[in-house]
Amino acid sequence: METVKLKSPIDGSIYLERPFAADAEIDAVVSRARAAQVEWAQTSIAQRATYLLAFLEALLDMNDEIVPEIAWQMGRPVRYGGEKGGVEERTRYMVALAEKALTPYIPEDRPGFRRYLKRAPLGVVMTIAPWNYPFLTTVNSVVPALMAGNAVILKHAAQTLLVGERFQQAFDKAGLPKGLFQNIVLNHGQTEKLLGSGTIDHCNFTGSVAGGRAIERAAAGTFMTLGLELGGKDPAYVLPDAKLDHAIANLVDGAFYNSGQCCCGIERVYVHEKVYDAFVEGFIAETKNYVVGNPLDQSTTMGPMAQARFADLIREQKAEALRKGAVSHVGMIVENDKEGSPYIAPEVLTNVDHQMSVMREESFGPIVGIMKVRNDEEAVALMNDSPYGLTASIWTTDTDHAATLGDRIETGTVFMNRCDYVDPGLVWTGVKDTGKGGAMGLVGYDNLTRPKSYHLRESI
Repeated sequence: METVKLKSPIDGSIYLERPFAADAEIDAVVSRARAAQVEWAQTSIAQRATYLLAFLEALLDMNDEIVPEIAWQMGRPVRYGGEKGGVEERTRYMVALAEKALTPYIPEDRPGFRRYLKRAPLGVVMTIAPWNYPFLTTVNSVVPALMAGNAVILKHAAQTLLVGERFQQAFDKAGLPKGLFQNIVLNHGQTEKLLGSGTIDHCNFTGSVAGGRAIERAAAGTFMTLGLELGGKDPAYVLPDAKLDHAIANLVDGAFYNSGQCCCGIERVYVHEKVYDAFVEGFIAETKNYVVGNPLDQSTTMGPMAQARFADLIREQKAEALRKGAVSHVGMIVENDKEGSPYIAPEVLTNVDHQMSVMREESFGPIVGIMKVRNDEEAVALMNDSPYGLTASIWTTDTDHAATLGDRIETGTVFMNRCDYVDPGLVWTGVKDTGKGGAMGLVGYDNLTRPKSYHLRESI
């Protein structure tokens, strides 16, 4: 039987091994999901909410076990306590929002007719979740999909297989009707075959641009809907009136938290020439406070990257930038920081430009380039000089100016004086190669349902 092995970044050991599903099992999962969804679609939103909140409580109760599991699977330090806070915030918000999001729309009155527009469930939703924020990214689609009346099949990343099992345990403990949520282990070929089978109504994928293209190819001709959150190269712009201490602390965290493995992590910073020197000095000093090491140690603030090849990409980007004239500043000595190891020190580069891959291509690791700019025009042009567009952050005390700049930036979310955050009351979306669709908020529900019109004429 073919299996998938999860290699821990902590020590290179095989942390767990699971068999891929057999073809008959995949067919059974889909059949159970479709059968269960018919009855689920007839339940009230209040009934669905009861199950989803019970699921949340069951998941939160597991947190003491989950936190070290995350460290073993993808390297995040245990000191941060997992993803409990964000999971609770997003779940409670989306459950509470469901009544408003799914309430039928009634147009202006027309005598003799009853007319309204409902949001009907799509049917069977497949979530293909990533490893970097394995619980949060899964919640983004699973919770609203179920609240909207869909059934869900979850295929989690090979690097975080236990997360899918934790979701299944929590839903089982909550008593969710059988078949409505099912975790399954698939390889790439099985995933593509399932997507092309015509039995899935919607797929939500978070991952690479190449992965998103593979999913679009697999789904071609099925007419399923897609939600794709793909690559990012998120910029920040620091203006002369920014509160520098606040900007430095938050941008360092935005660049290096989770070893830089954040969908909306800060990967490039543009700083106005009037505050450039002070910003760079403070940014470097703050970065040097990181402690890189074993994520099971409470003193560690940066663990290894999830896989050695991810760290090697950062090493390659740094080496190329240095060859082209960039200057590195941190110089931190980290045990095992060498080719083939997932342990790597955070790095800050200056004297960078857009001829360097570190300023144009996704890094998804603990490296950031800082460029001096003369004015808004230069900053906006550089921020838009990217094939991606997930988030962009502006650091200033002038809200109106930030909003005006935001209108000109090609991005899915504009932040002011913060970064690296998903607001469940808005929408999580992107432009260009970052993908299409959107999660969270009212738009998230729109993307997990279909409009259904009722035009009822009274008898004459």
